[in-house]
Amino acid sequence: MFETLDVGTDSRGVATLTLNRPGKHNALNAMMIGELTQAAKALGEDGSVRAVVLTGAGRSFCAGGDLVWMKGQMDGDRESRVSEARRLAEMLGALNTMPKPLIGRLQGSAFGGGVGMACVCDVAIGVRGSRFGLTETRLGLVPATVGPYVLARMGEAMARRVFMSGRVFGADEAVTLGLLAKTVDADDLNLAVEEEVEPYLSAAPGAVAEAKALARRLGPVVDGAVVDDTVSALTGRWEGDEAQEGIRAFFEKRKPAWAN
Repeated sequence: MFETLDVGTDSRGVATLTLNRPGKHNALNAMMIGELTQAAKALGEDGSVRAVVLTGAGRSFCAGGDLVWMKGQMDGDRESRVSEARRLAEMLGALNTMPKPLIGRLQGSAFGGGVGMACVCDVAIGVRGSRFGLTETRLGLVPATVGPYVLARMGEAMARRVFMSGRVFGADEAVTLGLLAKTVDADDLNLAVEEEVEPYLSAAPGAVAEAKALARRLGPVVDGAVVDDTVSALTGRWEGDEAQEGIRAFFEKRKPAWAN
């Protein structure tokens, strides 16, 4: 059904949604973005699904945006850039509003959009030794479409510690920042995720869905105006000189002009 994802549901109604581009560290490209949106909507509408576990195949949870995909946005016209930025925002929104509990099983590191996906999970468990970072500014970009969810998860004060610097941080700091609920050894990850899933199997599915929707309404608002702002911010950076230099430097395996 999907080319970049693997989706399966067990007899209890626990679905596992796996990012399946391990050779690319599960980096987000146009196809994966579209398929994640489709999968979130399908799982949300499936009455047999009680909970969803989001994870990644291979060594990394998600390396963020695929650099080839991002270069394509800079080489395209403004209409295509706006469209792709909006598709990315809509994917995060679909996961965030899915009326099922979403448990992040982060078996490896997460950067950029991967951090954003961890932030839309209702709870995320990570493996000790994993690394995290909102590394967009290293490329002349900004963590725009993920921004509302990062701020909602961490709070402004905590988010500002890592939001602009591009600094890579470890799993323990991810817990302090609120990105992860806890970290465990790799051998204990499945058990830790199961402990998060199990209570939902005794809770009324409709009540869970309504409680999640209520929590979103009571928390920071991510409405159309906020999404439009993030789309504009990302599109503007794609069109700027710094992003052109940052992406070019990456492919040429050199430091960008601003780096010491």
